[in-house]
Amino acid sequence: MFRKILVPVRGDGKGDNVFGHAVAIAKRFKAHIEVTHCRPRPDDMLPFGVPVPAFLKEMLVKQAGQLDDNEENRLHTEFSDLVVEYGLKEADGPNGDGPTASWVEELGKQIDVIKHHGRLSDLICVAKPDRDRNLGANTLKTALFNTGTPVMMCPPSITPPKVLGEHVSIAWNGSTEASRAVALTMDMITKAKKVTVLSAGDEIHGATVDDLIDYLGVRGVKVQVDRFKAKKKIGLELIERSQAAGADLMIMGAYGDSHESEAVFGGNTQVIVDNAQIPVVFVH
Repeated sequence: MFRKILVPVRGDGKGDNVFGHAVAIAKRFKAHIEVTHCRPRPDDMLPFGVPVPAFLKEMLVKQAGQLDDNEENRLHTEFSDLVVEYGLKEADGPNGDGPTASWVEELGKQIDVIKHHGRLSDLICVAKPDRDRNLGANTLKTALFNTGTPVMMCPPSITPPKVLGEHVSIAWNGSTEASRAVALTMDMITKAKKVTVLSAGDEIHGATVDDLIDYLGVRGVKVQVDRFKAKKKIGLELIERSQAAGADLMIMGAYGDSHESEAVFGGNTQVIVDNAQIPVVFVH
Protein backbone atom coordinates (compact mmCIF):
# COMPACT_ATOMS: atom_id res chain seq x y z
CA MET A 1 0.00 0.00 0.00
CA PHE A 2 1.28 3.45 -0.90
CA ARG A 3 1.25 5.21 2.48
CA LYS A 4 4.25 7.54 2.34
CA ILE A 5 5.22 9.67 -0.66
CA LEU A 6 8.45 11.65 -0.65
CA VAL A 7 8.68 14.96 -2.53
CA PRO A 8 12.16 16.53 -2.39
CA VAL A 9 12.00 20.21 -3.37
CA ARG A 10 14.43 22.95 -4.23
CA GLY A 11 14.03 26.50 -5.44
CA ASP A 12 13.78 25.64 -9.15
CA GLY A 13 10.11 26.49 -9.66
CA LYS A 14 9.10 22.84 -10.23
CA GLY A 15 7.98 21.95 -6.72
CA ASP A 16 4.33 22.97 -7.05
CA ASN A 17 3.87 20.78 -10.14
CA VAL A 18 5.50 17.76 -8.51
CA PHE A 19 3.46 18.30 -5.36
CA GLY A 20 0.28 18.38 -7.45
CA HIS A 21 1.15 15.01 -9.01
CA ALA A 22 1.92 13.59 -5.56
CA VAL A 23 -1.47 14.80 -4.31
CA ALA A 24 -3.24 12.85 -7.07
CA ILE A 25 -1.57 9.65 -5.85
CA ALA A 26 -2.01 10.52 -2.17
CA LYS A 27 -5.75 11.02 -2.59
CA ARG A 28 -6.00 7.66 -4.33
CA PHE A 29 -4.34 5.84 -1.42
CA LYS A 30 -5.07 8.19 1.52
CA ALA A 31 -1.31 8.57 1.75
CA HIS A 32 1.02 11.00 3.47
CA ILE A 33 3.23 13.38 1.48
CA GLU A 34 6.53 14.27 3.10
CA VAL A 35 8.05 17.34 1.48
CA THR A 36 11.77 17.66 2.18
CA HIS A 37 13.97 20.67 1.66
CA CYS A 38 17.65 20.91 2.50
CA ARG A 39 19.71 23.97 3.20
CA PRO A 40 23.45 23.80 2.49
CA ARG A 41 25.92 23.61 5.33
CA PRO A 42 27.90 26.86 5.63
CA ASP A 43 31.13 25.17 4.56
CA ASP A 44 29.44 23.88 1.40
CA MET A 45 28.91 27.48 0.29
CA LEU A 46 32.61 28.34 0.37
CA PRO A 47 34.87 27.94 -2.68
CA PHE A 48 36.44 24.49 -2.65
CA GLY A 49 40.21 24.32 -2.25
CA VAL A 50 40.64 28.09 -2.06
CA PRO A 51 42.04 29.63 1.14
CA VAL A 52 39.58 32.20 2.52
CA PRO A 53 40.52 34.82 5.17
CA ALA A 54 38.59 34.49 8.43
CA PHE A 55 36.75 37.82 8.07
CA LEU A 56 35.68 37.01 4.50
CA LYS A 57 34.60 33.50 5.51
CA GLU A 58 32.44 34.94 8.27
CA MET A 59 30.84 37.41 5.87
CA LEU A 60 30.17 34.75 3.22
CA VAL A 61 28.66 32.36 5.75
CA LYS A 62 26.40 35.12 7.11
CA GLN A 63 25.20 36.13 3.65
CA ALA A 64 24.63 32.49 2.68
CA GLY A 65 22.60 31.95 5.84
CA GLN A 66 20.39 34.93 5.05
CA LEU A 67 19.79 33.67 1.53
CA ASP A 68 18.99 30.20 2.87
CA ASP A 69 16.53 31.67 5.38
CA ASN A 70 14.74 33.56 2.61
CA GLU A 71 14.62 30.48 0.39
CA GLU A 72 13.36 28.25 3.18
CA ASN A 73 10.66 30.73 4.21
CA ARG A 74 9.50 31.16 0.61
CA LEU A 75 9.26 27.43 -0.05
CA HIS A 76 7.62 26.70 3.30
CA THR A 77 5.01 29.37 2.62
CA GLU A 78 4.41 27.89 -0.84
CA PHE A 79 3.99 24.45 0.77
CA SER A 80 1.45 25.77 3.28
CA ASP A 81 -0.51 27.47 0.51
CA LEU A 82 -0.56 24.27 -1.56
CA VAL A 83 -1.77 22.23 1.40
CA VAL A 84 -4.74 24.57 1.71
CA GLU A 85 -5.32 24.70 -2.06
CA TYR A 86 -5.50 20.90 -2.35
CA GLY A 87 -7.57 20.44 0.79
CA LEU A 88 -4.96 18.42 2.67
CA LYS A 89 -4.27 18.27 6.38
CA GLU A 90 -0.86 18.93 7.88
CA ALA A 91 0.20 15.96 10.00
CA ASP A 92 3.35 14.06 10.94
CA GLY A 93 2.18 10.96 9.08
CA PRO A 94 -0.80 9.19 7.50
CA ASN A 95 -3.90 9.03 9.68
CA GLY A 96 -6.05 6.82 7.48
CA ASP A 97 -8.79 9.43 7.10
CA GLY A 98 -7.40 11.11 4.00
CA PRO A 99 -4.27 12.53 2.41
CA THR A 100 -1.93 14.44 4.70
CA ALA A 101 1.32 16.36 4.26
CA SER A 102 4.30 17.50 6.30
CA TRP A 103 7.34 19.72 5.81
CA VAL A 104 10.85 18.58 6.74
CA GLU A 105 13.86 20.89 6.69
CA GLU A 106 17.34 19.40 6.94
CA LEU A 107 20.90 20.63 6.77
CA GLY A 108 23.11 19.10 4.10
CA LYS A 109 23.00 18.02 0.47
CA GLN A 110 19.81 17.07 -1.30
CA ILE A 111 21.19 13.71 -2.42
CA ASP A 112 21.78 12.78 1.24
CA VAL A 113 18.28 13.88 2.23
CA ILE A 114 16.80 11.77 -0.57
CA LYS A 115 18.78 8.72 0.57
CA HIS A 116 17.75 9.27 4.18
CA HIS A 117 14.02 9.67 3.61
CA GLY A 118 13.61 7.82 0.31
CA ARG A 119 14.66 4.37 1.48
CA LEU A 120 11.64 4.12 3.77
CA SER A 121 9.11 5.71 1.43
CA ASP A 122 6.69 3.94 -0.89
CA LEU A 123 7.09 6.39 -3.76
CA ILE A 124 9.39 9.30 -4.58
CA CYS A 125 8.06 12.06 -6.83
CA VAL A 126 10.56 14.16 -8.77
CA ALA A 127 10.42 16.62 -11.64
CA LYS A 128 11.31 15.58 -15.15
CA PRO A 129 14.95 16.64 -15.64
CA ASP A 130 15.51 19.80 -17.63
CA ARG A 131 18.54 19.19 -19.82
CA ASP A 132 18.61 22.74 -21.16
CA ARG A 133 18.96 24.17 -17.64
CA ASN A 134 20.91 21.15 -16.32
CA LEU A 135 18.37 20.67 -13.51
CA GLY A 136 16.95 17.55 -11.92
CA ALA A 137 19.13 14.79 -13.38
CA ASN A 138 21.03 14.18 -10.13
CA THR A 139 17.79 14.12 -8.14
CA LEU A 140 16.26 11.47 -10.40
CA LYS A 141 19.48 9.47 -10.49
CA THR A 142 19.90 9.55 -6.71
CA ALA A 143 16.31 8.49 -6.10
CA LEU A 144 16.57 5.62 -8.58
CA PHE A 145 20.00 4.25 -7.76
CA ASN A 146 20.26 4.89 -4.03
CA THR A 147 16.88 4.15 -2.45
CA GLY A 148 15.34 0.99 -3.92
CA THR A 149 12.02 2.86 -4.06
CA PRO A 150 9.76 3.45 -7.11
CA VAL A 151 10.28 6.93 -8.54
CA MET A 152 7.56 8.85 -10.34
CA MET A 153 8.91 11.37 -12.84
CA CYS A 154 6.43 14.23 -13.24
CA PRO A 155 6.42 16.09 -16.58
CA PRO A 156 5.84 19.85 -16.57
CA SER A 157 2.18 20.82 -16.80
CA ILE A 158 0.14 23.99 -16.54
CA THR A 159 -2.29 22.20 -14.23
CA PRO A 160 -1.25 18.94 -12.52
CA PRO A 161 -3.68 16.04 -13.05
CA LYS A 162 -6.42 15.68 -10.44
CA VAL A 163 -6.52 11.91 -10.92
CA LEU A 164 -3.67 9.49 -11.66
CA GLY A 165 -3.60 5.73 -11.99
CA GLU A 166 -7.02 5.15 -13.55
CA HIS A 167 -5.36 3.58 -16.59
CA VAL A 168 -1.77 2.39 -16.24
CA SER A 169 0.48 1.00 -18.91
CA ILE A 170 3.29 -1.44 -18.14
CA ALA A 171 6.38 -1.52 -20.33
CA TRP A 172 7.36 -5.19 -20.28
CA ASN A 173 10.54 -6.88 -21.49
CA GLY A 174 10.88 -9.61 -18.88
CA SER A 175 13.94 -8.04 -17.27
CA THR A 176 14.77 -7.95 -13.58
CA GLU A 177 14.02 -4.23 -13.57
CA ALA A 178 10.63 -4.75 -15.23
CA SER A 179 9.63 -7.51 -12.81
CA ARG A 180 10.65 -5.39 -9.81
CA ALA A 181 8.66 -2.49 -11.23
CA VAL A 182 5.54 -4.66 -11.37
CA ALA A 183 6.11 -6.09 -7.89
CA LEU A 184 6.75 -2.72 -6.22
CA THR A 185 3.79 -1.00 -7.88
CA MET A 186 1.28 -3.81 -7.51
CA ASP A 187 -1.04 -1.62 -5.45
CA MET A 188 -1.16 0.88 -8.32
CA ILE A 189 -1.82 -1.89 -10.81
CA THR A 190 -4.57 -3.63 -8.83
CA LYS A 191 -6.29 -0.31 -8.05
CA ALA A 192 -6.31 0.83 -11.71
CA LYS A 193 -9.53 0.54 -13.66
CA LYS A 194 -7.62 -0.42 -16.79
CA VAL A 195 -4.17 -1.95 -17.40
CA THR A 196 -2.36 -2.10 -20.73
CA VAL A 197 0.80 -4.16 -21.18
CA LEU A 198 3.19 -2.97 -23.88
CA SER A 199 5.66 -5.43 -25.40
CA ALA A 200 8.03 -5.19 -28.31
CA GLY A 201 8.68 -8.94 -28.14
CA ASP A 202 12.10 -8.55 -26.53
CA GLU A 203 11.44 -10.55 -23.35
CA ILE A 204 14.51 -11.65 -21.44
CA HIS A 205 15.16 -15.11 -19.95
CA GLY A 206 11.71 -16.47 -20.77
CA ALA A 207 9.63 -14.05 -18.65
CA THR A 208 7.05 -13.50 -21.37
CA VAL A 209 3.99 -11.32 -21.68
CA ASP A 210 1.86 -14.42 -21.17
CA ASP A 211 3.70 -15.08 -17.91
CA LEU A 212 2.91 -11.54 -16.80
CA ILE A 213 -0.75 -11.94 -17.74
CA ASP A 214 -0.94 -15.09 -15.60
CA TYR A 215 0.88 -13.38 -12.71
CA LEU A 216 -1.53 -10.44 -12.73
CA GLY A 217 -4.52 -12.68 -13.29
CA VAL A 218 -3.90 -14.42 -9.97
CA ARG A 219 -4.45 -10.99 -8.41
CA GLY A 220 -7.65 -10.38 -10.29
CA VAL A 221 -6.10 -7.97 -12.78
CA LYS A 222 -7.33 -8.22 -16.37
CA VAL A 223 -5.10 -6.61 -18.95
CA GLN A 224 -5.13 -5.67 -22.58
CA VAL A 225 -1.90 -6.34 -24.44
CA ASP A 226 -0.29 -4.26 -27.15
CA ARG A 227 2.37 -6.34 -28.92
CA PHE A 228 4.35 -4.42 -31.48
CA LYS A 229 7.47 -4.48 -33.56
CA ALA A 230 9.39 -1.29 -33.03
CA LYS A 231 9.78 0.87 -36.11
CA LYS A 232 11.75 3.47 -34.17
CA LYS A 233 13.44 3.63 -30.77
CA ILE A 234 11.48 1.45 -28.38
CA GLY A 235 11.34 4.26 -25.82
CA LEU A 236 9.51 6.49 -28.28
CA GLU A 237 7.16 3.64 -29.24
CA LEU A 238 6.31 3.05 -25.57
CA ILE A 239 5.48 6.71 -25.05
CA GLU A 240 3.34 6.93 -28.17
CA ARG A 241 1.51 3.66 -27.49
CA SER A 242 0.84 4.56 -23.86
CA GLN A 243 -0.71 7.83 -24.94
CA ALA A 244 -2.65 6.20 -27.79
CA ALA A 245 -4.09 3.66 -25.34
CA GLY A 246 -5.21 6.49 -23.07
CA ALA A 247 -2.94 5.62 -20.15
CA ASP A 248 -2.43 8.39 -17.60
CA LEU A 249 0.61 6.69 -16.03
CA MET A 250 3.34 4.34 -17.26
CA ILE A 251 5.25 1.82 -15.15
CA MET A 252 8.61 0.43 -16.24
CA GLY A 253 11.97 -0.90 -15.16
CA ALA A 254 14.76 1.63 -15.51
CA TYR A 255 18.33 1.55 -16.71
CA GLY A 256 18.88 -2.13 -17.37
CA ASP A 257 22.08 -0.88 -18.96
CA SER A 258 24.29 1.55 -17.07
CA HIS A 259 23.01 5.10 -16.65
CA GLU A 260 26.17 6.48 -18.24
CA SER A 261 25.84 4.24 -21.29
CA GLU A 262 22.17 5.09 -21.80
CA ALA A 263 22.77 8.81 -21.33
CA VAL A 264 25.44 8.76 -24.04
CA PHE A 265 23.87 6.32 -26.50
CA GLY A 266 20.19 7.00 -25.89
CA GLY A 267 18.92 3.78 -24.30
CA ASN A 268 15.21 3.13 -23.78
CA THR A 269 15.04 4.62 -20.31
CA GLN A 270 16.92 7.75 -21.27
CA VAL A 271 14.70 8.27 -24.29
CA ILE A 272 11.64 8.14 -22.04
CA VAL A 273 13.23 10.46 -19.46
CA ASP A 274 13.86 12.97 -22.23
CA ASN A 275 10.54 12.64 -24.06
CA ALA A 276 7.74 11.43 -21.77
CA GLN A 277 4.70 13.68 -21.54
CA ILE A 278 2.82 11.58 -18.97
CA PRO A 279 4.03 10.59 -15.50
CA VAL A 280 6.31 7.54 -15.48
CA VAL A 281 7.05 5.36 -12.47
CA PHE A 282 10.56 3.98 -12.76
CA VAL A 283 12.07 1.14 -10.73
CA HIS A 284 15.73 0.17 -10.92
